[in-house]
Amino acid sequence: MLTVKNLTKSFTDASGVVTALKDVSLTVKTGEFASIIGKSGSGKSTLLSMLGALDIPTSGSIEVDGVDIAKLSASQQTAYRAKKIGFVFQYYNLIPNLTALENVTLALEFGGMPASKRKARAEQLLDSVGLTAKEQLRKPSRLSGGQQQRVSIARALANQPAIVLADEPTGNLDSETGKKIFDLLHKLSRSENTTILAVTHDMDIAGKTDRTFKLKDGKIVA
Repeated sequence: MLTVKNLTKSFTDASGVVTALKDVSLTVKTGEFASIIGKSGSGKSTLLSMLGALDIPTSGSIEVDGVDIAKLSASQQTAYRAKKIGFVFQYYNLIPNLTALENVTLALEFGGMPASKRKARAEQLLDSVGLTAKEQLRKPSRLSGGQQQRVSIARALANQPAIVLADEPTGNLDSETGKKIFDLLHKLSRSENTTILAVTHDMDIAGKTDRTFKLKDGKIVA
């Protein structure tokens, strides 16, 4: 369960104090697939950074399975990201000189899985997102955009995270492939019992998630 209470994030720039998030509160149940919508500058990316322990809130709490991650030390937050959070990005962020299989295996290594078990787990994950054995041995440059995003999803699920955070996961894909990726995320949220939060501009896709949160000027308005 993810519970966010009264989350606020402010910073100072040349123009003065800017508040990117204002008293945001939300709850997402385990295994739920939720989307976050809003215009550019509404605070979506800032919220994802807070949830992924990539940044520290000015005030408020972020509880994941009862643990307030905002109060963790820097080393504890690093461990939290490695074991509790999976990230899916618009531009995939795969390591170009590694094969699809090696990209996922590396995530398992960072997560502390024994070397003897990594390859089988990586193959199982890639198979679950629809990559053939031959495709698993290709480097990103030899995979389509949709295939690369499938690899990034498998990598995000590698260490059985509590939450997957997806930042515009279909933004670099055509509409048909984008729909397939969102359908895949929805399926995986059920089969892996993983909480998924996805930022998207696609209202058709957002409308098919379990819940949708709308951000405007740093506040949840719907």
